[in-house]
Amino acid sequence: MPGLIRAAARTAVIAGTATSVSNRVSRRQANRWAQQEYDNQQRYAQPAAAPAPPPPPPAPAPAAAAPAQDPIAQLKELGALYQQGILTEQEFAAQKAKILGS
Repeated sequence: MPGLIRAAARTAVIAGTATSVSNRVSRRQANRWAQQEYDNQQRYAQPAAAPAPPPPPPAPAPAAAAPAQDPIAQLKELGALYQQGILTEQEFAAQKAKILGS
């Protein structure tokens, strides 16, 4: 009988040791994975400093004034618009005065 108790005790010690070692390995591995996950979250939560955005493009230069047309050509166009009925007599007179006044 003492041999049976001794065998049972030995089995219990071996099983207990194996369980303890297995649990310790599992905890260490879980801690290692948790640390890796934490590091990954920190890396992606704080993005690297992006380069400064490029300065806005310069404002376009104001459109150059159209080259002054010959006043006679302008008067001919104005007369044609008046004859076609596109301009009233008052509009024609106002535009003619503007062309001749400038």
